[in-house]
Amino acid sequence: MDSGENFEVTSRIWLWRPANAARSSGWHFLTIDGQAAAEIRFAALGRTGGFGSIKVEARIGGTRWATSIFPQREGGGFILPIKAQVRKAEGIGEGDEVRVVLTLP
Repeated sequence: MDSGENFEVTSRIWLWRPANAARSSGWHFLTIDGQAAAEIRFAALGRTGGFGSIKVEARIGGTRWATSIFPQREGGGFILPIKAQVRKAEGIGEGDEVRVVLTLP
C-alpha cells in the first residue's frame, strides 16, 4: 500500500461469537472509536467501499497486513478484524490491549 495518512489507536481485542458457535470459534476485533474514528472518517471521505468499509494497511508490532475497517453501529466508530495469523505472530488474543497503526492509502 502507498504511504498515506497514519492513525494510531490503542484498544483491547474482543471476541465475537455467533449464537450457535462452538466455544473456541469466533472472530477477533479491535474497536476504533472517539477522535481517531472521527479523523479516519474525515480522511476517508469519498473512499468508502461496501457496507461503509475503508481499506487500510494495519500494523501491530512487526506484523503488517492489508484489510478493511467496518463501521460499528453502536457508538459510531469502526471495528478492525484481527486475523489468526496476526494474533499468532504477535502473541496476542482476546482481552489484550494492543497498539495498532492504520494507514489509509
